[in-house]
Amino acid sequence: MFLIVGLGNPGLKYLSTRHNIGFDAVLELAARNGVDAPSKKKSNALVSDGRIEDDKCILALPQQFMNRSGQPVASLMGYYNIPASKVVVLHDELDIPFGSVKIKQKGGHGGHNGLRDIIQHIGPDFIRIRVGIGRPPTGWDTANFVLGKWTKDEMDSIPTLKSDASYAVEQVIRQGLLGAMQTVNTAS
Repeated sequence: MFLIVGLGNPGLKYLSTRHNIGFDAVLELAARNGVDAPSKKKSNALVSDGRIEDDKCILALPQQFMNRSGQPVASLMGYYNIPASKVVVLHDELDIPFGSVKIKQKGGHGGHNGLRDIIQHIGPDFIRIRVGIGRPPTGWDTANFVLGKWTKDEMDSIPTLKSDASYAVEQVIRQGLLGAMQTVNTAS
């Protein structure tokens, strides 16, 4: 069983922001695989369950702000008895060009406060689907950039970006981590 977590901030204010691409990608993953969108409240998250690639999966959207994502993830892991090696976290990534998706396991937080909090609660051994949002233009504050809405040009590419992130999760489930990394990381 996998726990698939999309990172984002709850509330209408944060819809269609770069920081919420993890939420958006999990919703896309659910739709692609005929799984209900996460809507049941459990452990400070919205959750749903279903099968993806013949594996039982729990989809989760933490409902605390991004920098407090660790507690919901740790609670859901405990409730469903899921080890860190079967936790897949989808998140925005500044250090990857916009439109790219990369898979990684372990490592630091790279300045991402959602990852920092998850690492503090469960350790670094979970799988990350890193969804590239690129760096802010010169002179832009990083926080304003990640919390900002997508530009019109970026919006045209968001369906593909969500699809690519969903595909990455499907490959982790289908091929395992190493096979998925070879397939996805070399493609983008």
